[in-house]
Amino acid sequence: MRRLGPGQRCEVWVASASGQRELAYSTANMLLEAPNWTLDGRALILNGDGRLWRFDLAASDLAEIPLAGVPNLNNDHVLDPDGNGIFLSGDDGQIYRAPLAGGQAARITDDDGSLHFLHGVSPDGGRLAYVDIAAGDFGRPGRLRTIPATGGESQDVEVGEGHCDGPEYSPDGDWLYLNTESFSTVPGHAQLARVRTDGTGFERLLDSGTVDWFPHLSPDGRLASYVRFPAGTQGHPADLPVDVVLVSTSDWTTPLNTWPVFGGQGTLNVNSWSPDSQRFAFVAYPQDATPSGNGN
Repeated sequence: MRRLGPGQRCEVWVASASGQRELAYSTANMLLEAPNWTLDGRALILNGDGRLWRFDLAASDLAEIPLAGVPNLNNDHVLDPDGNGIFLSGDDGQIYRAPLAGGQAARITDDDGSLHFLHGVSPDGGRLAYVDIAAGDFGRPGRLRTIPATGGESQDVEVGEGHCDGPEYSPDGDWLYLNTESFSTVPGHAQLARVRTDGTGFERLLDSGTVDWFPHLSPDGRLASYVRFPAGTQGHPADLPVDVVLVSTSDWTTPLNTWPVFGGQGTLNVNSWSPDSQRFAFVAYPQDATPSGNGN
């Protein structure tokens, strides 16, 4: 489990499609990661200290969601489209589903020798997209796979030989958006891409000199956010100067807004858009930070 360093704070920010941002919560007591926005628009769901938390936006209140039957959690979690459940990745490399209000979780993936890192759920809630690390060997590239949300046989989706991550369904369910190293021979040079769910139409969305991760589409499909790492970065490490980027899905090459933050891992790993497509959340981890905003 990740912890804050000496003098470091965790800041949860809310950015708007029009370019403003607001500090929603700040704390030096716990490292929170990867916000999801609940379907009622009232709260953010984050992980921290291996557990799951709900942050009430109106009350500025952070409360643990009590879960049973899961190990420590990492920052790969997505809401069930029914609004009542959440899909989770555990530090054991397995994927679970649990009630969003708290309760007993059920495991979805099998012990097949791989590690499973969840990132997307289809709009009808019927299928999950994840990254498979064969034999738990991080020296091997992650592969894009999908599986029924109730468990069962998984399927490969071919996106080249390079490592991929962050697969997420488009709002219409026709595409999977991801980052991949398949377009470059430079180690770690992840670029944004998409592929149809049947494995056809694999295409690059943006040709950049930076290392680009985790494309997240707004519910109306018009906008997207992603996190931009410095050139030469390998993986998506923590504690780097990165940019949170907002683009129109009709033009990925021209940012509408860019927010420089100190972060990376945990900043924007999962879809954090509000249900009305007007705002999204991200997390920063400034060092030697002066306390500000809400929190403690």
